[in-house]
Amino acid sequence: MSTLPKLSATMNHVPASNPDALRVDEALQLIKAFVQPHTQSLTTELIPLQQSLGRVLAKDLISPINVPAADNSAMDGYAFNSASLLNTSSQFIALKNMGAALAGKPFLTEVEVGTCIRIMTGASMPLGCDTVIPQELVQIDGDLISFATNAAKAGDNRRLKGEDLKEGKPALLAGKIIRPADLGLIASLGISQVTVNKKLRVGFFSTGTELRSIGEKLDPGCVYDSNRYTIFGMLSRLNLDLNDFGVVPDQPEDLRLTFATAAAECDVIITSGGVSVGVADYTKQIMQEMGDIGFWKLAIRPGRPMAFGSISSENHQAVLFGLPGNPVATMVTFYQLVKPALLTMAGASHTDTPTSKARSLTAIRKLPGRTEFQRGQLSISSDGMPTVLAMPSQGSGVLSSMSEADCLIVLGHNQESIEPGELVDIVLFEGLI
Repeated sequence: MSTLPKLSATMNHVPASNPDALRVDEALQLIKAFVQPHTQSLTTELIPLQQSLGRVLAKDLISPINVPAADNSAMDGYAFNSASLLNTSSQFIALKNMGAALAGKPFLTEVEVGTCIRIMTGASMPLGCDTVIPQELVQIDGDLISFATNAAKAGDNRRLKGEDLKEGKPALLAGKIIRPADLGLIASLGISQVTVNKKLRVGFFSTGTELRSIGEKLDPGCVYDSNRYTIFGMLSRLNLDLNDFGVVPDQPEDLRLTFATAAAECDVIITSGGVSVGVADYTKQIMQEMGDIGFWKLAIRPGRPMAFGSISSENHQAVLFGLPGNPVATMVTFYQLVKPALLTMAGASHTDTPTSKARSLTAIRKLPGRTEFQRGQLSISSDGMPTVLAMPSQGSGVLSSMSEADCLIVLGHNQESIEPGELVDIVLFEGLI
C-alpha cells in the first residue's frame, strides 16, 4: 500500500460547514477523497471464474467472441424471408416447409422466397431467412403453413449476431463487483479465469474493559461483546480478508500494542467504542499519538462520536475508523460511511448506498442541523405505494429494534419534522445487511 496523503491536505479540499461536527455528506466526501489513492496501488490476481463472485474486476473484460455467434431465432416457429410478405395481397400467406433447424444443428441450405423452415429457439437463422413467425400463429396443412399477413413484419423474433456482446468490445468494465449474472455472462464468452483486485485486509476489534467474549464468565457490571460480531457480519458481506483482534480492554498499552499490530498487517482498522469523551475512552488519544485524525464528531444521530484517520506501524499505514460503542450507532455509521470507503479502496466503481422513497405512516420529530437515521418497517399499501412505519424504540443501544426493522428512514441534515403521509427516503436492509 502506498503512503496515504496527510489528512490536513485532504481536508483543505473538502470545505466543512462546521469542522467540530461534520455533516454526513461532508464526512463521506472527505473519507472518499482520502482513501482514493489506495486504488492506485491495488494488486491483482487471476482466479477461477467459480471463485470470483463478489470480487472486484481489476481490468476491462474484452469479449473474444460475438454473443450470439450468429443470427438466431428468439422463438419456436417458422423462419422465412420477409420478401415473401411483399409478394401477396391476400390477408393470409402460405409457405412451403423445407426442413428444420435446431439449436446446435443448423439448416445448411439457402431458403428461397415463398418457402420456410421449422426453427427452434436459439437455432441459427438459415441463409435467406430474416424473420420468424411464432408457431402458435400458424396453421399447418401437410408441408404448407399459413398465417395472417399482418401477424409478422420483417425482422420479427430474430436475435442478431453480436446483439448481446460484440467481439473486441468490453463485456464488463473494471471496478465491477462480480454478481451471479456476471458469472453467466463471463461463462458465455468461454472465459474460465478473471483478473480481480486482491482482497482488502481489514482488522477489527472492540474496546472496553467491561466487554466479555462469548464463552467467558459474565462478571457483575460486564456485558457480552455484540459489536464485534455485528461488524464481522457486515464485513463478511463485502468479500474482504478479515482479521479479528478480539476485545481490547481500556488500557493505553493494550490499545497501543493492538493498534500497532493491526496497522502493520492491515489496510483498514475498524474499532467500536472508546471514541467518546469518557474518562476511560483512550482510542482517540492513541489515534492522535500514533497517526492522523480527520474528525471525531459528526452531525448525525445515532453515531455522533465517530473517529476517522490513519495509523502507521512498521512503515505501513492503515486507514482507521473508530465507530461508536452503541450497537445501532455502530451499524448506521458503518453503512453510511465505512462501507462506501471500503468499496472505494477495493477498487469498486459504484460505492454509493442507494435510497428509495416511501410514505411515512407516523409522525417523526426532527430538528434541522443533523442527519438522522431511524429504524423502520416497510410495507405496501392498498394503492401499491411503499409505506414505512418508524419503530417505537429508537434508542441507539436497542439492537433488537435493528433486528426487527427492514430499513432505515433517512432524515436529511436540514430536514424538519415529518407528518404522516409525507414521503421520506429509506435505505433497504435487503442486500445491505
